Amino acid sequence: MQAIAAQVKEAAKKLLADQKVDLVVGFAEGSLPLRGTPLFARTPEEAGQLTWNRGCENNLANYLRKREGKTAVVAKGCDVRSIVALAKENQIDRNNLYIIGVPCDGMIDRKKIAGLLNGKEVLAMEDQGDTVVLKGNGFSETAKLADLLHNSCIDCRYGNPVVYDQLVGEPVPEKAADDFAEIKAFEAKTAAERRAFLAEEFSKCIRCYACRNACPMCYCTECFVDCNQPEWIGKSAADVQDNILFQTVRVFHSAGRCADCGACERACPMGINLRLLTRKLVKDVKELFNAEAGVSMDDKAPLATFTADDPEPFLVKE
Repeated sequence: MQAIAAQVKEAAKKLLADQKVDLVVGFAEGSLPLRGTPLFARTPEEAGQLTWNRGCENNLANYLRKREGKTAVVAKGCDVRSIVALAKENQIDRNNLYIIGVPCDGMIDRKKIAGLLNGKEVLAMEDQGDTVVLKGNGFSETAKLADLLHNSCIDCRYGNPVVYDQLVGEPVPEKAADDFAEIKAFEAKTAAERRAFLAEEFSKCIRCYACRNACPMCYCTECFVDCNQPEWIGKSAADVQDNILFQTVRVFHSAGRCADCGACERACPMGINLRLLTRKLVKDVKELFNAEAGVSMDDKAPLATFTADDPEPFLVKE
């Protein structure tokens, strides 16, 4: 990770020194351990603060929409997929964006660390490849990296950026196709069981809209939940049915556009399983239209185009 961080710094400094870009969007060390924070570097000196580690989890595509001037971004696989999707929706000018692609084999979930250490505070982490050493006051514990990764990272099949102008680091091994095991298990439930599960899960929602704000694909100038004429949804989070409606509409709006980066679930302060719904739509779009968001600059959005060979059995009766 330190070698990759050094390469990121070098690439960013050179781009700014040569005036090839006006801004580099990347990560700096956060105020908490294992917590990267977005950095906006405009000079080679500021680029010296850039880093890369297991805490660089944010989807930086969120900071690129409608940005003027030539911009560079340090982007992992899921970030790049969101960038591609946004570029195809004319939210990002690809000609004004320089992508420093970084192959990624996963970011660490601090909630899983807290569970492993029973809440003990981690002050430092040593990355040893397949294992990590977590250190704090009076303790040092070794854990398997695979046990600490975000669920979105475990499911990710695009650790290598699909598009880039410069690649930093070595490509990571490709993974097998996603089997969507947890989605199939949810689909196997009866309608009543699914309804009860969703009611229980979204009863935790406080309607803070952190999931919406963290999603790079949620960029409407006015969200339907903020409208009052007409009022589509109540303003109180106490109504579970309204919570379900908000999340359902949000997910339907991302159908065919969601890169499954997990930003929504990471942002949720209540620990709601938001990816259950987003991955359900990812699975459906894959099966119905043989399409995945953000994997190609050439593919058209599956819900905005039609081809005669679309696998659409739900529209045609034999």
